Amino acid sequence: MSSPASRRPLGRLSLAASLTLVCSAAHADEARHHHKARRHPVPKGDAVNPKDAHPAEATHTSPIQPLPKASPLNAGITAAPEETEHLKVTAAPMNILHETMGLSRMPEDALHTPQTINIVPQLLMQQQNVKSLDEALRNVPGITASVGEGEGGMAGDQFLIRGFQAQNDIYENGLRDFGVYTRDSFDYDHVSVIKGPSSEVFGNGTTGGAINISTKVAHLGDSYGGSFSGGSADYYRGTLDFNKQIGDSTAIRITGMGNENNTVGRDNVYSHRWGIAPSIAFGLGKRTTFTLEYFHQTDNRVPDYGVPVGTKPGTQIAKPLTEYGLNRNNWYGTTYDQDASNVDMLTGRLKFDLNKHITLYDDLRGGMYSRYFSASQPGCDTTCVANYFNNPEAATINRRGHLGGPEPYQQDDWSVQNVFSGVAKFSTGGIRHQIIAGVDIAHIYDRRTNYAYNFNGQNGTRTDTTSLINPSATQPGLLLGTLGQYSGNLVNISGVGHAMYKTGDATDVGAFFSEQMWLLPEFSIRGGFRWDHWDSHYSANGGTTGAGVSYGQQQDTFNPTVSLMYTPTSDLMVYFNWAQSTTPLGLYVTNSSEPLKSSTQGFSPERSSLYELGAKYNAFHGRMGFTASVFRLEKGNALMTDPSTGNVSSSSDRQRNQGVELSVSGEILKNWTMIGTYAYYDATTVWSQTAANVGKRIQYAPKNSATIWSTYTIAPNRPWNVTFGGGLTWRDGVYLNAANTGWVPATMEWDAVVSHNFGKHWRVAMNGYNLDNRLNYSNLFSDRATPAVGRSFLFNLSANY
Repeated sequence: MSSPASRRPLGRLSLAASLTLVCSAAHADEARHHHKARRHPVPKGDAVNPKDAHPAEATHTSPIQPLPKASPLNAGITAAPEETEHLKVTAAPMNILHETMGLSRMPEDALHTPQTINIVPQLLMQQQNVKSLDEALRNVPGITASVGEGEGGMAGDQFLIRGFQAQNDIYENGLRDFGVYTRDSFDYDHVSVIKGPSSEVFGNGTTGGAINISTKVAHLGDSYGGSFSGGSADYYRGTLDFNKQIGDSTAIRITGMGNENNTVGRDNVYSHRWGIAPSIAFGLGKRTTFTLEYFHQTDNRVPDYGVPVGTKPGTQIAKPLTEYGLNRNNWYGTTYDQDASNVDMLTGRLKFDLNKHITLYDDLRGGMYSRYFSASQPGCDTTCVANYFNNPEAATINRRGHLGGPEPYQQDDWSVQNVFSGVAKFSTGGIRHQIIAGVDIAHIYDRRTNYAYNFNGQNGTRTDTTSLINPSATQPGLLLGTLGQYSGNLVNISGVGHAMYKTGDATDVGAFFSEQMWLLPEFSIRGGFRWDHWDSHYSANGGTTGAGVSYGQQQDTFNPTVSLMYTPTSDLMVYFNWAQSTTPLGLYVTNSSEPLKSSTQGFSPERSSLYELGAKYNAFHGRMGFTASVFRLEKGNALMTDPSTGNVSSSSDRQRNQGVELSVSGEILKNWTMIGTYAYYDATTVWSQTAANVGKRIQYAPKNSATIWSTYTIAPNRPWNVTFGGGLTWRDGVYLNAANTGWVPATMEWDAVVSHNFGKHWRVAMNGYNLDNRLNYSNLFSDRATPAVGRSFLFNLSANY
């Protein structure tokens, strides 16, 4: 293995690609007005594919049910392929209620799924020129981003949903993505966020919810596209999207991306990445369909741990020092800082229609993740803060931050997961049933090799300071050692010493079952559960003292759910949902450096319960979708991590988040689309061993948050057409710790777009971000915050054939 210090940034890469618009449609009996259902006879065994639709309209095939009359009873009940008559249905592409969830365990569309669901559709990502998962999720209220605390120092995508960690709750097509990396969006069809505990569907975790990415895969029909973007901070990006049908039921697709950019408003922060995602599908439109997908992404970026948070003399609440005049561009890393990752995933998905009643699925994924990570975590102690307000030139920051680190490490992971499931639809007398059952088996392995710094050749010295006002990325005398060199400078683990190797692994075997019964055409009840056996291990060895340690634990978890659904018409559903989830210690194998210790073995898992009442409504003949929900989310036995030591304690704390979520999406008038969301959270610690924390607000959970995006097209399909629009992302200020002594102000970002189509195939667009150049914060920590991107502009030229 080459020395970490010898790694170099990647060169500029330029591939080309387009964003393909795929949005689901309403049921045939709902599509009227200027979104009318149009019958197109299709040869037996063939299907109209949604990808073949023009970007201005989303289409999908919808089977006519062999029932005497249309009713809510029919929702999700499909005929066998040989008995299906296909319809081409056109509907408002921005109405998220038409979107399917994209996995067999949740077979309904968003309208008929009894839970709060936020979807970022393809059209929205296209209009905003979304380039990463983080950018896509800015359209979802209640999601905040963090980078990691303590010795782990994890970067990559680290999200919180409703104030609770979701770092292990990111899925692609229903399979967990175990990697720690920053995800590019070049392969995304749409992104769904399922709010609240969902362990019955996804397994352990999902306290705040789950993020499921539906990817672009091969489809019937030919399509070719590409795009190029360029703009502020030397931003260059090219994508491509090529799909080719082979024969009557086979197709191949290749999407790719090359991206290079600096960051507006942050010194020395950049990303160089490229990716490719080919797929091939067999049996499209047939009883048996098999899709094989490969994904690769290489990324070389500089991690950004932000600016310190400090308490101004005479005040009680700490805030980012940029609120008191510190330069927002200041970056406190060194020339050694680097986050270089390589991700490879191979996925096979099989669907088999056994008959008109039973469909079987088998999804298998193997993943390999390689990552070298070295980051400075700036620490500004009380002396540093006092000097900033009294003698700024004397203010000095410690870049080794918490725990004398973080220490650089090479992380090598692999994972495998297989989900076998079946969906059965049948009737007994006048009662219709839908049963979903299956088995989910997964294994994840994580291996870290640790390196250490040395300063001026003095072993055991961790001094690495720089000016708070005028930081320098160059630190004279700072040396990064090779494997085993300066081992005395590694973090000292109690009972182990300075460990060079840390290994974690876990195996999960789960079984799930659910049944939905339509007791009346307008009323159904769904009940289900999932059982998991969780077996995890952790070891640390190769230290300078001690013989190393090895820990392990096994836990069995049981997570039920019950839903009541009232659907008086095909456009309306009122529901109640109760669900539970568990999070055992050691669940975050790849995201946590020390998931198990002698003091934590046997800790009971965190347990969460959701109570939710909501309604979803398709209005104006399917053009607009409205949702509203009230919920209570209770979390017990909360595991607490001390950010200064990394120690985990089973506090038995109880936390509660209750509130309201609203959304509206679709086409207000012809050529005028919008999507808007709002969330209100009353997030409180209701009991704690630390009495002073009782009644305090849960960290990172905003009280209010909202997003809105709207566009209008003038003279569509005319040579002088123009589309213009924009939107707002707003989030209340949040507390950074359980004691509510650290605070980050509200986020408010105004974005805009203007675009023009040249004929049917070419489009040119200009996007503006953070137009008022407001000081916002994107990633949050207990004592730091990362300033968000400043005012920036991005030009885009794309073609689709």
